[in-house]
Order: sequence, then C-alpha cells, then structure tokens
Amino acid sequence: MMNKPAQSSADGVIKTRLAGYDLLNNSRLNKGTAFPERERDAFALHGLLPPHIGTLEDQRERRQMGLAELPTPLEKYEFMRNLQDTNETLFYSFITHNIEETLPIVYTPTVGEGCEKFSEIWRKPRGVFLSYPNKGRIRQIFSDARYDGIKCIVVSDGERILGLGDQGAGGMGIPIGKMALYTALAGIPPEYCLPMLLDVGTDNEERLNDPLYIGWRNKRIRGAEYDDFVDSFVAEVKRRWPRVLLQWEDFAGVNAARFLERYRNQLCTFNDDIQGTAAVATGTLLSAVTVTGMPLKEQRIAVLGFGGAGLGISQLIAAEMEDEGLSGQEAHERFYAVDRYGLLVEGGKGLRREQEPYARKRSEVAGWKVSNPVEISLLEVVREAKPTVLIGVSGQPGAFTEEVVRAMAENTARPIIFPLSNPTSRAEATPQDILDWSEGRALIGTGSPFGPAKVNGKEVHIDQTNNSYIFPGLALGIISSRARHVSDAMIKASARALAELCPTRQDKRASLLPALSSIRAVSLAVARAVGKQALKEGLAGVDEAGFEAELAANVWEPVYQDYERAG
Repeated sequence: MMNKPAQSSADGVIKTRLAGYDLLNNSRLNKGTAFPERERDAFALHGLLPPHIGTLEDQRERRQMGLAELPTPLEKYEFMRNLQDTNETLFYSFITHNIEETLPIVYTPTVGEGCEKFSEIWRKPRGVFLSYPNKGRIRQIFSDARYDGIKCIVVSDGERILGLGDQGAGGMGIPIGKMALYTALAGIPPEYCLPMLLDVGTDNEERLNDPLYIGWRNKRIRGAEYDDFVDSFVAEVKRRWPRVLLQWEDFAGVNAARFLERYRNQLCTFNDDIQGTAAVATGTLLSAVTVTGMPLKEQRIAVLGFGGAGLGISQLIAAEMEDEGLSGQEAHERFYAVDRYGLLVEGGKGLRREQEPYARKRSEVAGWKVSNPVEISLLEVVREAKPTVLIGVSGQPGAFTEEVVRAMAENTARPIIFPLSNPTSRAEATPQDILDWSEGRALIGTGSPFGPAKVNGKEVHIDQTNNSYIFPGLALGIISSRARHVSDAMIKASARALAELCPTRQDKRASLLPALSSIRAVSLAVARAVGKQALKEGLAGVDEAGFEAELAANVWEPVYQDYERAG
C-alpha cells in the first residue's frame, strides 16, 4: 500500500520523500534492481542495490524460475506473498503475465492452506486486524492517513473459510487474496484496496492450542456482543469512507445472509459468496444452455447445499427464468433444493424463512419412491424429479456419487453438473469421475481448478466456474460508477456480461467460459455492464461520460513509473 509521502503528478511521475532503505522497504514503490541510475542518485540507493540495472521483464523471468523450483503449492504461495510484500508492481506484473499458473497459487485452492498455516507464514503487516478487545479503538485505527485513498474493502471474520471452516485470524488470507485479484484481474490500483479481518475469536481448537497462533486466543464471540461489534465496524467504515465499497467474504452462512440484508441499503456493499457465486454460476449455466439447446426456463435444477450460496444462485437463475417469461412461482417450481435434512419440503425440519419459496409441496412428493419421506436424499431427488442441472455448493466431497451422476445421465442427453465447492478437496465430485459416469456427455463447471480430464483417450478442458470471473469486474464497475448501493440488477448485469463473452456463443463445442488468460478483458466488460446498470437505475454518482472517465482512470497497469524526489 502506498504511504502518504508518495503522490502522482499530472504527467504520471511519482513524487516521494522516501529514500534509501525506506524507499526499498515500501512494497508499493520498490523497483528492486530496476531503479535506473538517475533515481539511484536522487534517492541515495547506491550501495543498497547491486550495480546491475535490470528490467521488469528480467525480474519476472527470475521469479518464474524461482517459483518453478519450489516443490509444493504452499511454498509457492509463501513465495508469492513475500513478493507482494516486497515489490507490488512486480507481483502484479508477474500474475498478469502468468494468470493460469499463478491464480491457483494466490487464490483457490492454495489460499485455503495458506489460511490454515497463516500464523506460521505471517511476516509483514498487510491490511487491518480488528480484534474484539480493540472494539473501542476502531475509529483510532481507521484514522491513519495511509488509509485516506481507500475505495474498496474486503472483510471476513474467518469463520467459514472456503470449505475448511473456522480459521480465526488465519482467515485474513482470504481478504488479502481477494484484494490482490481486484488489482491483478481488474486493474484496480492497490492503494485503493484494504483487506480487513474481524477477529472475534475462534472455535477451532487446533488454532487455540497452537502456540504460534497470532489471533485473539478466545472462543468466538456470538449473539448480541458479536452483532454490536459488527455494527460498530460498519458505522466506523461509513464514517471514515462514506463512498467505499465493502465486500463481505467467508462469513458463516446465516451471518452472511443477514448482514447482506441488514447493510445493503446502508452503504455500497455485496457478498461475494452469495452474489458473486450466483453470478458466475448463472453466467456459466447460460453458456451451457446454449450447448444443450433447451431454454433456461425449461431446465429442472437440483441444488445441493442451500445456505447463502445455494439460495443466491437459485434466486439469480430464477430471476433470469422470469425474464424468459415465467412467473415467480413457476420459476421457483423449477428448483429442487437439497440441504442438511434432504429435499426442502413445506413444514420440513430446519426449513428457514428465506428458503420457503423453494420448498416443495408435500403433495408433489407424495407419490415418490423414497426410503424416508421426511429426509429425501439427493439420489432420490435425481431419480424422481429428473433434473437437467445439478449444482453443488455443499462443501461435501464425494456428494455427487456414481449413482447420482448416472441417474442424471439417464434423465438428459447433456446433463449440466457443477461441483462448485472449494478448495479442490471439498468438490462434490471430480470432473474425471463425472465424465466417466456420464459417458462423456456431462457439461462441467468446477469451483476449483482441475487439470484436463479424458474422454475416449482425448483430453477435455475443465472450466473453472470461479468467482474471479465476476467480483473484480463487479468491484471496478461499482467504484467507477460511484454507485451508492449494489442492486440485484447490477449483479444480474455481471452474469449476463460474462455469458455474452462465453465461447459457446460461437461454437457449441467450445469451452463454457473464456480462457483465464483473457480475464482482464472479461473484468472490463463486466465493469462496464455493471456501471451502465447503476446509471440506468439512478444509483451512480456520475453521468455516462464521467463513468467512462472513471473507468479509464481506475485501471492501473503494473509497470514501473518514473520517480522524482519531493520536498
């Protein structure tokens, strides 16, 4: 993050008072060996750097070699985190030139292990830890001048990290990773981005008993104390940054949904686990529907895992079905939601209010052949309802069994199957198994990266239905339009923008999603669609020309700029 002593002039030259060790230790300004002779003179760098003057390209090549020599994903993750804390321009340049290789390292699936090992690998401060004992110091912590330019925040409380559960303070790895992708995949300047962790304790006994654990060593605060702490946090965010974008990340399902509902009209905010997941799943489904030829409104969709993510996906797909002519009730009737106690049925065990529109009437399932009418299993749903689409956000590895997949393949010529849980170890099924059990006919999207699968000896590319196709561009569109709130229509616009770019539009044999190597172009298209929707709804703080100007100004390219000594 750039400190206050650095400012950009109109001609793009950065003026800074930092020099010597202070300049080299500033990750946002450091160029390493790429400081030219003139700047080494001006900033007293002679003797602190070796005499060779390198280039950004040289430095990328050196890091590429270093990364390739590391044997494990976690070591590669540590390598990239160290690079980010040392030289941000090089870090982001390296990612943008090697997106397909580095994305699984800096984010899913490796970031999950990074969160588990966060206390062991933590080196330098990045972002803000707000611990419960410091609840009275939030305003003071936020007041630092280094945070004046912040435009977007990603916050987590570390309770539901990917499919790994409660990681306490180690959950900070997720906001750090998300913010890195804001910049790497959408170009949002790193000095606009602030990762945050609400450290309210942890119920993870392994963390509490770890002598190296860096978080607040206490059981999780819950109930009124927890809600009051979050309320205080939001109030201070609004006070310090009235126009900031706040993204909620990896909160437990019940908290994720209620915080989104509580705060969505108080400030500009969205939840990526709910809305980002919904948008990328919907965009990918629209691509798959192009292949099958069956309109979206005619699809029958089974969803395994009906917490915030499953509900959000269903709501957005249902909204698209309504746009195709169905009524709200008709759209809901296209879904078969399976949660902890089986198929959601009216009056069923554990049914929550927000799930009720998707609960099936008891009369609808009265004639089904099931072993237990109180808890109807996923396999029984697939056999009796004959869905054409199966989406998993359950975090239950192996939940899409051979029987389930074969039953899907019996129902439809091209079953659409999305095991979206991550990291990889939590996927409901592997792509290879799905293809084997469906005779190679399934259309697959996964939440985590998988290598190619094989069908009849030929390699088949597996599309990663990753939120990174959506949230960086969504954030860019929001801050560039200066939106006051994030509407459902803006989320829908992001999904449609992704679907418009899917290769299946031109070739039904192509991949469901654009190549990850083109994701910066995808992010720009998503941002433009989101910003235009904000303008259409009267939520933007700029006009159309202002939005385009902001959009151009908010896309930063990771290249070294010229420096001049200030002061």
